[in-house]
Amino acid sequence: MTGYMGSGKSVVGKALATKRGLPFLDLDEEIGKREGLGVSEIFASKGEIYFRRKETEVLKELLEQEEQFVLALGGGTPCYGKNLQLIKDSTGATSIYLKTGLLQLKQRLLNEKDHRPLIKDLGTPEVLEDFIRKHLFERSFYYNQSDLVVETDERSISEIISEIIQKLN
Repeated sequence: MTGYMGSGKSVVGKALATKRGLPFLDLDEEIGKREGLGVSEIFASKGEIYFRRKETEVLKELLEQEEQFVLALGGGTPCYGKNLQLIKDSTGATSIYLKTGLLQLKQRLLNEKDHRPLIKDLGTPEVLEDFIRKHLFERSFYYNQSDLVVETDERSISEIISEIIQKLN
C-alpha cells in the first residue's frame, strides 16, 4: 500500500489483510522494532537520511520474504533512492496507490500533526495545505507508477477493499 501520509494505508491495509487472511505489516513499525525507537524518535535523534537508509534496508528484507503479506509503506518510501525499483522488481508484489485528495488529506492530518514528524511543526492549516500540495506534486510521479490506483475520497473502507480485490482478481 502506498500513498501520502494520511491516505489510509494502515487502515485499508489491515482491512485488506484480514479479508485476504494475510498478515499485515507496517514498514514504519518494522523499522521501529529493529531500531528500538519510534519513527519520530529516529527522525529526532538520527535524522531523516539515516531513517531513509534503514527504510530501504528493511523494505528490501521484507520484499525478499517468501511469505505473502500486506505491507503499508511510509508516505515517502517509493520516492527515495531505489525503493520504487525494489518494489517493481519484487516477484509477486503488487503496489496499490491509495489516491487521496488534498482537502481530505489536510483534514485528516490536522488531527494527527503531533504524531507525524514531517508536519508536527507546521503552524497553520494553510501552511499544512501548501506543504501537502507541494509533496503531492513531487510524489505523484512515483505514486502513479503503482500497479493499481484506487481513489479513496468519499469512500468507505469496505468500498475501497472491494475495488482492490476486484482489481487483484
